[in-house]
Amino acid sequence: MDEQNQHLAEIIARERGRLRSFIRRRVSHLGEAEDILQDVLFELVEAWRLPEPIEQVGAWLFRVARNRIIDRFRKRREEPLSAVSANGEDEEVEHHWLEQALPSPDGGPEAAFARAALLEAIALALRELPARQREVFIAHELEGRSFKDMAAASGTNLNTLLGWKRQAVLHLRIRLQPLYDELF
Repeated sequence: MDEQNQHLAEIIARERGRLRSFIRRRVSHLGEAEDILQDVLFELVEAWRLPEPIEQVGAWLFRVARNRIIDRFRKRREEPLSAVSANGEDEEVEHHWLEQALPSPDGGPEAAFARAALLEAIALALRELPARQREVFIAHELEGRSFKDMAAASGTNLNTLLGWKRQAVLHLRIRLQPLYDELF
């Protein structure tokens, strides 16, 4: 058993750096990347205890990492857009919808291809939106304006702006789902 544990420790020491780099190229947030790395290494330890050995450990680790990254992208797509606090003020979310929907720009060639394809599809889908929904989406997602500022500048109710943004995002999700399924 000690020999098996020693061999596992050697594999982890050898593969950890390459695996971390692989994950970081695809996941921009350091904390999320570390979580994925730990999940993958934990899964290796669990699989190592099974009676059937893993034949190509390096390939297995990268396949598991890729699957965990895809799972994170899918999970983030399902998270709610933004929240309105009890006092009616919009709480700016840490990441906007567009940031969550797109792969990291530093994610390597596969992520760059997926990002370009998604940006093109988003541009086409935005043209299909009613003007108000498109304008609110662009102002919040691309220009970084807060809903509070937009409401003050336009005289439009904050909840109305949130509703327009929500409708825009729902439309984009529907339009982009087939492409997401193809890419991821």
